[in-house]
Amino acid sequence: MPKLRRAVAWFIDFSLVLALAAGLAVLTFHRMTALVTDVPELATHGGLDLLTSHGDVVGASEHLGLSLWNQAVLDVEEAFGALIAATFLYQWGCLALAGRTVGKGLLGLRIAPVAARRAAVRAAVTTAADIAIYAVACVLLVEGYFVASVMVWALAVVVFLLNALPVLAPTRRSVADRVAGTTVTGFGISTPVATPPVRTS
Repeated sequence: MPKLRRAVAWFIDFSLVLALAAGLAVLTFHRMTALVTDVPELATHGGLDLLTSHGDVVGASEHLGLSLWNQAVLDVEEAFGALIAATFLYQWGCLALAGRTVGKGLLGLRIAPVAARRAAVRAAVTTAADIAIYAVACVLLVEGYFVASVMVWALAVVVFLLNALPVLAPTRRSVADRVAGTTVTGFGISTPVATPPVRTS
């Protein structure tokens, strides 16, 4: 069942990405917690805001609150950026060095032909379809752009399906394969061969 093997290989690779995402989420949570538990820093920052506010206590407190919120948002955005970069480097590094990701290797699959440029293109498309567009939607939501977030989220679903569903076709080439000019090969998966033209006498 080549299609099932490719699905399982993708699930293994995606599980690794989710594990990284969970680790980044924990790290980001601790960074955000540190923002509100660092009493000396808060006191210093709040005191400076109060001194420069000309007696506007409410404005000083609002400025402090916005400053904390903006830093928390920045922490979240940095986590998503790190997730995208790490996913791309994982895909690209595995393909460029071994011609297969961990999931594909465990299922006896590989990508051909292997070249650094093709690996980079395939990794970029795969990362965009699996993670990057969803991450952009989440960042827009955190920034307060709800409508834009929903639209990008819908785009993420469409791009994911466009990349995944062609695997069920006879050629079994995803959008990432077509853009990069690669194919997935392995035991039980045949590489499409061009039919020679018929000569007429």
